Order: sequence, then C-alpha cells, then structure tokens
Amino acid sequence: MTSHTSIEEKQLQELLNPFAIPLKQKIPIVPKKKRIIVLAGPTAVGKTQLSLAMAKAIGGEIVSADSMQVYRGMDIGTAKIRPEERGTIRHHLVDSRDLDETFNVVDFYHEAIQALHEIFARDHVPIVVGGTGFYIHALLYGPPKGPPSKPDLRFQLEKEMSEQGPLALYERLKGLDPEYAKTITVRDRHKIVRALEIITLTQQKVSFFQPSAEMAHDYDFRCWFVYMPKETLYPRIEKRCEEMLTEGFVEEVRRLEKEGLRKNTSASQAIGYRQCLEFLSTPQTADDHAHFVDAFKQASRRYAKRQFTWFRKEPLFRWLNLAACGVETALEMIIQDYELG
Repeated sequence: MTSHTSIEEKQLQELLNPFAIPLKQKIPIVPKKKRIIVLAGPTAVGKTQLSLAMAKAIGGEIVSADSMQVYRGMDIGTAKIRPEERGTIRHHLVDSRDLDETFNVVDFYHEAIQALHEIFARDHVPIVVGGTGFYIHALLYGPPKGPPSKPDLRFQLEKEMSEQGPLALYERLKGLDPEYAKTITVRDRHKIVRALEIITLTQQKVSFFQPSAEMAHDYDFRCWFVYMPKETLYPRIEKRCEEMLTEGFVEEVRRLEKEGLRKNTSASQAIGYRQCLEFLSTPQTADDHAHFVDAFKQASRRYAKRQFTWFRKEPLFRWLNLAACGVETALEMIIQDYELG
C-alpha cells in the first residue's frame, strides 16, 4: 500500500515539475506605470470645475494644457482660474510667461514633463487639463521635431500672411506639403506660418518631422474627453462670451495692447483677443461693437467644433457626456478608473 502510494506521488511530482518554480528563483516584478489623468474637452464645457473637484478628492495637482493661459495678464479671455478659486491646489504652466516671451508646443512638452516629475515626487496625482489638442498630443506621443524658429524668416512669413491673407499661404503649403496641409485648416494661421518656415529652412516636408505614433513615456495616461451636445454647449459658449465682456474683457485687451499684445504672433491670434484687437482698430461705433461680439461668439463656437474634430482622432480618449451624467457622476467614474484601472 505504501509502495503504491509512493509511486503515485512520484508520478504526480513528475507531472508538476515543469510548472514548479525553484525556491531560489525570484519571480520578476513588473512595476506599475505611473498614472496620469488627462482631462480634455471643448471650451466652456466645465473642465475647470471638474478638475478642481477631482484634485481635492484625490490629492491632485493641475497641469494646464492651454496654449494661452501661460501668459500673464491674459486672464478674462482665457477663462483663467482665479488665484482665490485655486485655493491650495497647485497649478502648473499658468502665468509662466510675459507677452514678450515665446511659448510653443516644444516648450510645453518639456515644462509639462518637469511638472509631472515634481508632482510625482510629492506623491500627488497629476491631472492634465485643457483643450489644446496639439499640446496634449505632444505630451502623449512626444513633441514634433523640427528646426528652431528663425526670427527674420518668421517676420517675413508673418508679413506675407498679413498682406496676402491666410488662404494664399495655405494654398502655397498645399503645393509644398499636401499631406500636412490636410491635417490643418486655413484658419490655423500660426501652423501655416510654422510649416512654411520649416520647409524653407530644411527643404523637407513638415510631415517628415511629425512625432511617431508610439507613446513617448512609460506612463499610464487615463484620458477623458468631457463634452456636451452642441445644442447645449453652444448657448453656454455664447453666455460665457457675454460674461467675459461684462467682466471687462475689452479693457483687458486695451491694457495688453499697450504691453505688446500685437507683437506676440500667437497671443494676438487667440480666440477673442484677435477679434477684440480688430474692434479696437475700428471707430468703435455701436455697429462695430455688435460685429465684434458676433465674431467673438462665432470664433468660439468654431473653436469648439475643431476641438471635437481633433479629439475624435485621438484613440486613447474615452468620451463622457457631462450633460447626461453630471459632474458628480463624471467625477466618480474618472476617479474609479484611476484607482482601479
């Protein structure tokens, strides 16, 4: 009986041996990727309110992915969160530039990465918030490559843009790099100028310098695009435009114009600021003001539409209808995904 049992045990051991792990052999531990919440969405959807509630709930710090909120003084027109609203929540890449300083996607990328390192060092949660799709894409996949800007050439191209209009330069770009031209529109004045600058300096197509489709970092990006149907969102956008005007937006632009706003080719083309500068160049009659307000609202709606279009092409983003689920439910879903995902 004992002999028979020993034979069975021996056979069983032989069967199990291939699956056994030697005691001295260490099981490799794959470290978890550090998680980062990315909260994108169209203008006026309520990203600020949601991000603040999220940061308070999970010990987060906010990294702004807004291309204009970096500029000091551009407060009302960018819907920049006020210091008293921020409370104890740290905000990064807000009020970090003067108007006479440049800021581009490469600057954003490096400064955002530095902010992430600092946030992780404090054992806090990074929450990247904004609607500038180009900047967020760069953070996810790495910044576009290309030569540094050459002031003389940039000035010449900006002059041609002013004299000939964006359509003429866009058509020129289509002839030189049709592949890249398809990814932007005639309204993307800054991108058109930068593309022609790159082509002139390198004799290469812009598409040659585009970032790869692979992730740039060993991070776990938890990406959300919060939105509302356009029939709900557009009235919110128009209401916010009116609130900005009531808060003194025109006066803000007058002050910034004296500080050199027109000389900053990016900031002067920002939604609202461009339309207001055009208004300030008119006799400023009641009709001029009405035209300005209509143009401001229209440009804001079109910007929201472009944001929808951009993020539809971003595969990492899950879409969340704030009008349907509400802020509290959205907050719970995003935090649960962060903690359990």
